[in-house]
Amino acid sequence: MYRVSFLITVFISSVFSSYSCNSDTTDNRGYIVSVGDKVPEITLQLTNGETIMLKDFIGKVVVLQFTASWCSVCRREMPHLEKEVWLPNKDKDFILIGVDYNEPIETVIKFKEDMQINYPMALDPNGDIFGQFAIKQSGVTRNIVIDKSGQIAYLTRLFDKKEFEAMKEKISELLDN
Repeated sequence: MYRVSFLITVFISSVFSSYSCNSDTTDNRGYIVSVGDKVPEITLQLTNGETIMLKDFIGKVVVLQFTASWCSVCRREMPHLEKEVWLPNKDKDFILIGVDYNEPIETVIKFKEDMQINYPMALDPNGDIFGQFAIKQSGVTRNIVIDKSGQIAYLTRLFDKKEFEAMKEKISELLDN
């Protein structure tokens, strides 16, 4: 009995110890950024060949949608992003950019066509852009909402309908300010 109790204590201690060591730099969803952080300076190469810098969108609400063609959850979320986020807001001070994780341009273009989305898609060939927001191994299907001043206002992970609705509310709130 003592040995089992001891092992349980060691196990619980190691779990809390590893959690507390990691909690300073990441959240439990793999993010290394937090709401309120200033977004990193990034340059995006769009599938149409255009190069844009995130700082060019100061004064607009920006959503970076990290995605990949092989991601089934991404595919489930993208039609909702198109219909419920992009189309109602595209003529406002708003931009939604899909950032495709580590795939060649031909794959990304076909993915965009297959998904029938109209918002711009950017390339992230080595996952380096993704890596400025989250641990590279933590997985895509995440949205980063950035306010008009360039600060992170909302973070999502996977496609949770409740979280998605809250993201839409946050975007509306930011556009109204």
